[in-house]
Amino acid sequence: MYLTIKDWPEGERPREKLLKHGAGTLGNAELLAILIGSGTRGKTALDLGHLLLCQADGINNLATLTPDSLRRVKGVGCASAARISAALELGRRLASGQVEKRQKLISPEAIAQKFGPALHDLRHEVFKVILLDGGNKLLRDVDITRGILNASLIHPREVFKVAVDNSAAAIVLMHNHPSGEINPSKEDISVTRQMTDAGRIMGIPVLDHIIIGRKQHYSFAQEGMLIN
Repeated sequence: MYLTIKDWPEGERPREKLLKHGAGTLGNAELLAILIGSGTRGKTALDLGHLLLCQADGINNLATLTPDSLRRVKGVGCASAARISAALELGRRLASGQVEKRQKLISPEAIAQKFGPALHDLRHEVFKVILLDGGNKLLRDVDITRGILNASLIHPREVFKVAVDNSAAAIVLMHNHPSGEINPSKEDISVTRQMTDAGRIMGIPVLDHIIIGRKQHYSFAQEGMLIN
């Protein structure tokens, strides 16, 4: 006879375990089961949680799955995929923390720690500019492009317009590599050179270009690859 989670002893049901003992006592599949909500014919929500982890090849890759990828597991519908995607995005934002305005960013590590968690799981490239005042305090960050990084698509005009509009004294460039590889490509080097040349003319120096990979980063400044 097939049993649903509701038929299980109360102490073994994921939601009841979470409410009684805390989320930290649940396994990954159990947490996913709560987000999935209900199972499908012949499979419990916990079964579907295990299938999702197999689809992602482990919890560390789960955040790379799009809603469409999540729905490829039979029994995971639109609502479940949306809840899981929303939970993963909240996790990314929590990991990166709320960057306070006027916070001083004094090192590539500090910048990567603040902005990296929102980028390292993405399957597309995001090129952003981080705007700083004269004391290297954060003014704001702005996404310039989404997609494949291409020097022909990232023009200094867009980058330095937001810098001028926000009275930035300096900027830091940042983008992610969905592959997880952090070494700069020829395109990365070309974009960096183009931006530093423009910054020299505009009087708004480019302090660094940081590439975000999987849980790691590359700093042009630290590697001696930045010439202002």
